[in-house]
Amino acid sequence: MERINQVICEKRSYSREFKSHQHEFGQFLFPLQGSLEIQTKGQEIKLNSDSCFYLPPQFVHTYRSMDRNEFLILDIPIQYLPENTRSMYMELDRQWTSIRYLLLEEARNQANTASLVDLTRYVTNKLPGSNTPSIDYIHKHFKEPIKLETLAEIEHYHPVYYSAWFKKRTGKSPKDYISDLRLKEAKHLLNSTMWTISKISEELGFENASSFTRWFVRCESIAPQKYRILNNG
Repeated sequence: MERINQVICEKRSYSREFKSHQHEFGQFLFPLQGSLEIQTKGQEIKLNSDSCFYLPPQFVHTYRSMDRNEFLILDIPIQYLPENTRSMYMELDRQWTSIRYLLLEEARNQANTASLVDLTRYVTNKLPGSNTPSIDYIHKHFKEPIKLETLAEIEHYHPVYYSAWFKKRTGKSPKDYISDLRLKEAKHLLNSTMWTISKISEELGFENASSFTRWFVRCESIAPQKYRILNNG
């Protein structure tokens, strides 16, 4: 595997032939023209001018471009990266568009390596934290019905692979993870509000109070009414 010792920021183009490799450094890909097909384990991405992608070190990927293309590439040595980074697909919002512009300026001015390193450190601070986009989505929408296919699409994974990936990352299935968030919120509402069971069941997205009560008993072996009494004296 190829290793580098300094940050590299330059324009590159890719061929129509599928190529597969991994490298001992992190890499950001910013499309400037055309698109790039990227395949990883369980992931298929078509990268175009509205998005960018980060590849972590030692991450096997296959790629090709079927059209005329040009990409801005930022190769980042391991010493500039946080530990255990993961791949990340991003829509080019205002922030990432600005980052791409600044990197383009640095690519044109290779003499000022210090400013490129400073910019690279800023970029690496944007790499994924403890939660992934799909887990963030769950935390925002756990009170609503969530399809496995929706979560898999957010991460650009196949649904079957996503389930295995999710369990490896969290120790739980997506269904159990969502249920735990609902249960935590149910307990909070039972303990901190005077809401009726019907109101709480509606808040948590259940069809009715009966289905909420059956679910709560299955999780806690006690009815929500009794749980409230025991925890509030």
